[in-house]
Amino acid sequence: PGGEGGGLTASALSMERIQSLTDLADLEAAYSRLCEEEKVVQEELDALLEQQSTVENKMVALHRMGPNLQLIEGDAQQLAGMITFTCNLAENVSSKVRQLDLAKNRLYQAIQRADDILDLKFCMDGVQTALRNEDYEQAAAHIHRYLSLDKSVIELSRQGKEGGIIDANLKLLQEAEQRLKTIVTEKFDTAMKQGDLPQVERFFKIFPLLGLHEEGLSKFSEYLCKQVANKAEENLQLVMGTDMSDRRAAVIFADTLTLLFEGIARIVETHQPIVETYYGPGRLYTLIKHLQVECDRQVEKVVDKFIKERDYHRQFQQVQNSMMRSSSAEKIEPRELDPILTEVTLMNARSELYLRFIKRRIISDFEVGDSMASEEVKQEHQKYLDKLLNNCLLSRTMQELIGYYITMEEYFMRETVNKAVAMDGYEKGQLTSSMVDDVFYIVKKCIGRALSSSSIDCLCAMINHSTTELESDFREVLYNKLKQGFPATTFQDFQRGVTSAVNIMHSSLQQGKFDTKGIESTDEAKQSFLVTLNNVEVCSENIMTLKKTLESDCSKLLSQGFGGEQAQAKIDSCLSDMAAVSNKFRDLLQEGLNELNSTAIKPQVKPWINLFLSVSHNIEEEEFSDYEANDPWVQQFIVNLEQQMTEFKAGLSPVIYDTLTGLMTSLIAIELEKVLLKSTFSRLGGLQFDKELRSLIAYLTTVTTWTIRDKFARLSQMATILNLERVTEILDYWGPNSGPLTWRLTPAEVRQVLALRIDFRSEDIKRLRL
Repeated sequence: PGGEGGGLTASALSMERIQSLTDLADLEAAYSRLCEEEKVVQEELDALLEQQSTVENKMVALHRMGPNLQLIEGDAQQLAGMITFTCNLAENVSSKVRQLDLAKNRLYQAIQRADDILDLKFCMDGVQTALRNEDYEQAAAHIHRYLSLDKSVIELSRQGKEGGIIDANLKLLQEAEQRLKTIVTEKFDTAMKQGDLPQVERFFKIFPLLGLHEEGLSKFSEYLCKQVANKAEENLQLVMGTDMSDRRAAVIFADTLTLLFEGIARIVETHQPIVETYYGPGRLYTLIKHLQVECDRQVEKVVDKFIKERDYHRQFQQVQNSMMRSSSAEKIEPRELDPILTEVTLMNARSELYLRFIKRRIISDFEVGDSMASEEVKQEHQKYLDKLLNNCLLSRTMQELIGYYITMEEYFMRETVNKAVAMDGYEKGQLTSSMVDDVFYIVKKCIGRALSSSSIDCLCAMINHSTTELESDFREVLYNKLKQGFPATTFQDFQRGVTSAVNIMHSSLQQGKFDTKGIESTDEAKQSFLVTLNNVEVCSENIMTLKKTLESDCSKLLSQGFGGEQAQAKIDSCLSDMAAVSNKFRDLLQEGLNELNSTAIKPQVKPWINLFLSVSHNIEEEEFSDYEANDPWVQQFIVNLEQQMTEFKAGLSPVIYDTLTGLMTSLIAIELEKVLLKSTFSRLGGLQFDKELRSLIAYLTTVTTWTIRDKFARLSQMATILNLERVTEILDYWGPNSGPLTWRLTPAEVRQVLALRIDFRSEDIKRLRL
């Protein structure tokens, strides 16, 4: 029963296989398998029979479509015939068009050949006439036309019937070309010797028509270089005759360089249009390259005169020796260096401005010329430009001058800062001493001068030197002043103050000088310490202000095109170091405040808080009422704090005073917590402490802008615990019932505070589940 009835599912058992079976078990297995296959086939037949109506409907639809399909077939055959006809027609037309196009091209070639032959004849006649009339521009135009002719067409023409005539014309033209080249060169040289600019420019324009671009640019550059040299020599002579009382005498060499650079820039601006028009884009580089060689020669002369007249090398040597030796005998006066340093930065700024102008002009010229060039050509041109700007004598000379300048400026800054520190003083009523303003005026002046040089490397070097000066030398001065400490008020602190003074005296003796200011009266020593704290705070602020100003100034400098690719990274690195120094001054301020807190505030505040222990808080109604009328502790404590902080408020800046008040507040909270845990309380005693704490917090809130409730959070929670009516009442505030309250006390500390209440039994406290 399986695979042969309908061919739906072929049986896996063949008839031969079934007939060969003899074993009963095999026969039963085969029978069972065939039954399963029969069942599957039956299901498939049922499924097909269910689809019978659908298949019949589709067959009917297909029979109905038959006539339509015959019509479509006829239309398709007709369309195919039309397309074939159209295709053949188009192919015939296009072949005719190709033939016409070929004929047209050949006609054009014939016309071109005829035109070239006519041009050749015209050029030959024209150049002869022009030379006779000394119309060299016209003669050059004819030669240029001849040079532009298609050489392959001329060669074909020579092979034709008129080959002999064309050869003769070509020979005459070549002779005329050589003759014209000689005439133009001679005329140009004559005009150059006579300084006849119109004639020089006239023949300069003819060179490119003869294919002599490089020679024309070279000769014209030679003429312009002579003009530059003559003017520069004239300016240098004027420098040597300048009266030292003249208001520009201090920067006369910088002015001379400026005149040189302005002269060359004027030449470039004037002649760039001529070069671009007659020689084409991309040729300006050649002109500037020649001019730069002459510029280098003249710069060398001016700088040599500057070094000689200003005694630059000797002063640098003297500065170097002074920095290596500590003796003051041979030290050069910083004030003497001031004008020369200003002049050097001005010279460099003018040089940077000139080189930026040259760079901009060459780049714009290359961009026009390289618009269709390959990437390799563009990179090659960029290399030429970099080589010209970086390797020219002007760049190298200025780098050398700036190298000397940086060392001298560092010396100027260091020595002037030392003078400002030595002359330090403060007037009554002033929060800071004179040296802070003086030192930052000097630092700003030195960095500003370096900035005015327009050299990023020079600026970065001076920022680094300034940072080092502030971080090492100046911070050390302030550190040593704070190291003397705030005058002691107790015997132990007095001993520590004496030890500090002895150390300072010993340090002074080691340095070969003895500072008598180290032994001052107590009031002067206090004032000195507070002024130094203000100085440190102002220094930190001034450094950050200076950093912000420099960020703005440097961004302007970079936006003007000064500096290379790494300029921004260099400046960012230097300014981040400056911010780090500001933080170091902040750290020093914090150290000083901690010293003031531990020396002046803690020894006073601690005994006042300890008086809390002498006031009983195990009280009844009568004592509670008496305390209300005559406060036993907190009001006097507040008065004492007020008196103590008045001295600091007058002598410290608002920011430092606020920070100091914050430190005092933290100290009060810690010390009060200690004495609280040593006391015992009744229910009314807890209420009394709560009143005292609220009064203290209210007062401290008025004297500081810091939020102090956080510092007194633990004490406030202790006051809450001491005010409970019964032990189990704590569970109303603890755990899930705490609401927005965040407990700062551990369960052990809560039990410890509860134990301070004499009316709470220890058994009840131990039974609490916290």
